[in-house]
This record gives sequence, structure tokens and C-alpha cells, in this order.
Amino acid sequence: MAASQPNVLPPLIGDSQGRYKIRVLGNSGSGKSTVSHQLASMLDIPLLSLDELYWQPGWKPMPNNEFRDKIMSFMEKNASRGWVVDGDYVRMGGAVVHEHATDVIWLDPPLMLYFPRLVFRTFRRLIGVESSCSNGCPESIREVFFSKSSILWWCLSQHRVVIDRNSAQMKIWGLEVGSRPPKERKMRRLGGWGSEVTDWLQSVWKMVKGP
Repeated sequence: MAASQPNVLPPLIGDSQGRYKIRVLGNSGSGKSTVSHQLASMLDIPLLSLDELYWQPGWKPMPNNEFRDKIMSFMEKNASRGWVVDGDYVRMGGAVVHEHATDVIWLDPPLMLYFPRLVFRTFRRLIGVESSCSNGCPESIREVFFSKSSILWWCLSQHRVVIDRNSAQMKIWGLEVGSRPPKERKMRRLGGWGSEVTDWLQSVWKMVKGP
């Protein structure tokens, strides 16, 4: 009698009509924006960056109720196509994305890999080579190096916080480890030094192209 083959999960779950509504999570600098743009391009679906939505010119935060309403409006407007939402912002209203997502992708590379990338990106933004995370929100030397709101300090201080929070979510929603019924599981973790993310994106592309 032949041994049964293990179930092979597709790179994305989607819904019964083949639509993908994807939430991409991870600490600052973990690669969310890059992966989100690649997914939106491959699947030809719209992308919402929560950084760009939340931060208004002059680094003014959008009120939480308005922020949540705009997220809901984006998801409802694109419900028939699918979407990608890049970012967390749980306390500000971003948690609503989880309720509507078919797939939750947690990017969890080692800090030693992504912190240097964040430093390099921040330097490029300081000298004007790379655009800021939101229009009208330039980064300054004072904010980057001498402020408690520094993106570099935020990254370091939130590394363990993000891991703990998303590990707890994986225990509930993880595709192979979650406590929810299999049909309700939708979260996957992508860690490692880069090859895991690359291989997964290639699997998504193969899925889109078909046999």
C-alpha cells in the first residue's frame, strides 16, 4: 500500500472565488513594502500602505476612527478584485484588516539581516535619494539619531514585541499550527536570511502563471 502524500499548502489561500486579500506584517525594515509591491504587481490587485495612509504631512497622525474608516473603504471598494495591505497599526485600527484577509503574511527575518537594511534606507532618505514613508514626512538627522521616536530605535525596541505578538497570532491562525479549524487558518511566517521569502514569491508567481 502506497504511503499517503502530505498535504501541500498553496503559497496563497485566497477565497472560494479565487480572490486574494493579503495582509503583510513585520517589524520596520523587515521587507513589508517590497513584498507587498511584488504581490500587488504579480496578482494585479491594488495595494494600500498603512504608513502612507496614517502619516499626514508634517508627521501628523490620522485620527484612529478616520484611519479605520479609510481602511474599510479601501477593502470594500476592492472586495471583488482582492487587495494587499502593507502594515500593522493594530492599536490605531489596522486590526480590522485581519478580519477580512484571506492570507496573513508575517515577515520575520533575523534582526542582524534587516536592521542594517533599515539603516541604509534611512540614510538614503536623509540625503534625498529615497522617498520617505509618506508624502510630506521627511526624515531628519535629529529625529533619526536624537529622538525617542527614531525609526532606528523603534525597530530595535519592537523586534521582540513584534515576534511575541505575531507568534501568539500564529498559535491561533497559523496554517499548520493554528488552533482554529483548518478552513479558518490563514497566517504563515516567512523567516530566514532571504531565501525563504524568495522561494515563496517564486511559488506565488508560478501559481499566477499556471502550469
